[in-house]
Amino acid sequence: MASELDSLDDLSDTSSVRSDDSYLQALLEWEENLDQLRSIFGMVLMPLLGRYLGRKWSFWAFDRYQKLGLGKAFLLGQS
Repeated sequence: MASELDSLDDLSDTSSVRSDDSYLQALLEWEENLDQLRSIFGMVLMPLLGRYLGRKWSFWAFDRYQKLGLGKAFLLGQS
């Protein structure tokens, strides 16, 4: 009877070790996925966003230049 209890304790110990290993594996995969998302954001989304905002700003600045010319009014606005 005592040997049966010892074997049951051994099984519960190995299952906790397995769950710890699976938790660590899941944590490592999660960190790897976060690194991939950071890379995608840095290499794809940021340049696209910068290009979009740069073009918007340049169209706005050129339109303002055509209306006001290059001088105080361009920088400070119409008085």
